[in-house]
Amino acid sequence: MEQPKPFLEIRNLTTVFDTDAGQVKAVNDLSLVVPEGKALGVVGESGSGKSVMSMSILRLVREPGRIAAGEILMGGEDILKLSEKALRRIRGNRISMIFQEPMTSLNPVFTVGEQIAEAYQVHQGMRKSKALERSVDMLRQVGIPSPEKRARQYPFELSGGMRQRVMIAMALACNPSLLIADEPTTALDVTIQAQILDLIKSLQTELNMSVIMITHNLGVVAETCDYVAVMYCGKVVEYADVETLFREPKHPYTLGLFNSLPRHDEDRDELIAIQGAVPNPTNLPTGCTFAPRCPDARPLCEQEAPALLDQDDNTQVRCWKFTEKWQETVENT
Repeated sequence: MEQPKPFLEIRNLTTVFDTDAGQVKAVNDLSLVVPEGKALGVVGESGSGKSVMSMSILRLVREPGRIAAGEILMGGEDILKLSEKALRRIRGNRISMIFQEPMTSLNPVFTVGEQIAEAYQVHQGMRKSKALERSVDMLRQVGIPSPEKRARQYPFELSGGMRQRVMIAMALACNPSLLIADEPTTALDVTIQAQILDLIKSLQTELNMSVIMITHNLGVVAETCDYVAVMYCGKVVEYADVETLFREPKHPYTLGLFNSLPRHDEDRDELIAIQGAVPNPTNLPTGCTFAPRCPDARPLCEQEAPALLDQDDNTQVRCWKFTEKWQETVENT
């Protein structure tokens, strides 16, 4: 596949959790390109490995989890091999992250201005007075009214939408090259969701910043992203630009996601659900992990796992249907 110019390359990343029930491969031999200056949407069901992948990029996975294999290359340098001191210069500086729930990410005993100012003090060596001034500027940039007043307030004094804007201000304080947004509109009402997504998109364009938008909402991807990676059981099963994916999804799992969406232009009484359930992560199928739920599965799918294959339209798909082996099984039946 002819890839866009990469800012970050993930190669054969495996992140595991050692549990009493067995080892869980939350991210399973994953390879992915994050394009420079573009927004990449990462979609999939809960438990598909989206958030663990993002935490792995910043090496924030804690016991019983660990990164077992792979490379994460930024400018040719492997983040996984950096010292903790070198990594601290990247976290919050070159790569920032917006977490799902701001109330659990913001410190309740410090004002929001102090928390934004900390990024300037840690990464740019700025004096506290100057850092506090800059924090007010950041609150203004993310559209918070009366920023001088809000900077002196504590997280519990702000609405959910304002707290999320504070998180964005913190993440963008040092002009990062990559912003990871992990379900940034969770628990917000629809109107505020739209405002937050519009804000992230406008700032991404203005700052020429790469973005990883982690979500289970295909509508969010359509509105905010340039490329999309569909994940299932810790692997990317389809990668394409957004226009191509929405026009012609290829993988049976991607098709299942689209078919399960409510549509106003179709006369049907109920949603078309993907049959079955996600396999037990401690005992994944031998072949394709989606085979037990796939309406097109053949014995080949249960015997051997397919690779992520390049397609003629500059997309990638992990499915036997797009191989010569599949055609042979069709001709022999």
